[in-house]
Amino acid sequence: MSERGEEREWAAPNGGPLPPEIDTTKPSIARVYDWFLGGKDNFAVDRHVGEATVKLAPDAPLVPRQNRLFLQRAVRYMAAEAGIRQFLDIGSGLPTQGNVHQVAQEVDPAARVVYVDNDPMVLAHGRALLATNSSTTVIQADIREPRSILENEQVQQFVDFSEPVGLLMLAILHHLADEEDPGGLATALRAPLVSGSFVAISHFCNPGEAYPESAKVAEEAEAVFNENLGTGRWRTPEEITAYFGDFELVEPGLAPLAGWRAEPDPDVSRSPLYRTCVAGVGRKP
Repeated sequence: MSERGEEREWAAPNGGPLPPEIDTTKPSIARVYDWFLGGKDNFAVDRHVGEATVKLAPDAPLVPRQNRLFLQRAVRYMAAEAGIRQFLDIGSGLPTQGNVHQVAQEVDPAARVVYVDNDPMVLAHGRALLATNSSTTVIQADIREPRSILENEQVQQFVDFSEPVGLLMLAILHHLADEEDPGGLATALRAPLVSGSFVAISHFCNPGEAYPESAKVAEEAEAVFNENLGTGRWRTPEEITAYFGDFELVEPGLAPLAGWRAEPDPDVSRSPLYRTCVAGVGRKP
């Protein structure tokens, strides 16, 4: 897609044909996010979901863009201020500017990063992007199977779990239904992390009666996502805070994406979407 809405023939990063495992008839979370970010690695079915969301909330692209900016601030904080030198990014999505390894390796070129996603398109692009980066790798795995991630050979090679780790679960837990036990999965992924490790989480949020306009948008967006993607839960701040377990939230705690260690932006904070996605970073004491 050279411009939004214009079809183009997608090619693999090496110039080859579309891999058979990529299904262009069903929307992909990673590709829908790519569309929101202005990327080119999406198909008509993905754009349909994005356009339906924009019809509901015209400033919907604000959320994935602010999520990307939160990622960069959180990784910079962990690497520059807390000295974290190894990162595990669960549900990393399609590569774009300001990826985890780019931010972390600005601080220390030897910082190690493992990207994890279950989308084969992410794997293809990630491997092409990282072909010359010996400190970073990408694996195809599913957050619903945390043991397969933690015991993966490449994860074991790149991540030393006897040292502090930066675990990222950004815009991923809200794509798990309640019956899939996102809290248990988050607990399993935090379990091997030693004292001084960090976890960063961003999540769709329904702020409830305190912010009725935002709550209404959250309810409508949840309906659109579940109709088109079959997934998407806008949870309460209390439910989201529970995913940090015994990790202590660093200042400013759980906050709107654009409110976490960012310069105030009145245009963003006035949007009814401002409070419909929150984020935080926790440290294991």
